[in-house]
Amino acid sequence: MFEDIRNAQGERIDCSFTPAAQERDGEAELVVIGHGVTGNKDREWAVVLASELAAAGFSSLRISFSGNGESEGDFRESTPTKEAADLSAVLDHCGDFRVTFVGHSMGGAVGVLCAKDDKRITRLISLAGMVETADFVSRKFGELTPGVDCMWEKPECPLSQTFVDDMNAIESVMDMAEEIEAPWLFVHGTKDDVVPIEETEMILTRTGGSADFVDIADSDHVFSGEAAGIMARRVVAWMLEH
Repeated sequence: MFEDIRNAQGERIDCSFTPAAQERDGEAELVVIGHGVTGNKDREWAVVLASELAAAGFSSLRISFSGNGESEGDFRESTPTKEAADLSAVLDHCGDFRVTFVGHSMGGAVGVLCAKDDKRITRLISLAGMVETADFVSRKFGELTPGVDCMWEKPECPLSQTFVDDMNAIESVMDMAEEIEAPWLFVHGTKDDVVPIEETEMILTRTGGSADFVDIADSDHVFSGEAAGIMARRVVAWMLEH
């Protein structure tokens, strides 16, 4: 089912399926896990989360958005808008699974962009989710020159005008929060210096009190070390409640 997922451009989306260790009663569940800017499906936090999900009876599919990791495509075209379309293409391959989407960082914004219109996402989880996209690109890359410089000095991650323009055009996913109907969990580290935890606290006020929030004490943006396991167990506990 997941061997050859391609987006609208015909680019192959690299993915890794982790089956549940044991079948759960009721509807078949699948957790799709998406990364943030410059990330990929094999980041430590994503692998740890997939393992914890499997032990609890949830199958998962870790994906690298087009242009990232081993997926086909040009990194310079990797924007939230295109990645939301990538996610939609992945959902086309999910058959009868009840799908939960977990998005980290920019993947959190991607989840909002997709879930506000695509009701195939039945649960939404934002891990250190980006809300203010225009502010992010200004804070982190405002002094760089698109087409010349690279994100965080990574030569494989050139900063493109396409990326900057899309982040500015979206500007913020704050107002979109009211359009999300699925149960929603926010998880954020208290020492995140990439996406401020205040962004999660602010968007929570736009969900009408229907969303849940977990803060991970002393965790950085990518839930390094023991924080990955803590995050994963909190995600699993929330899923079991919903």
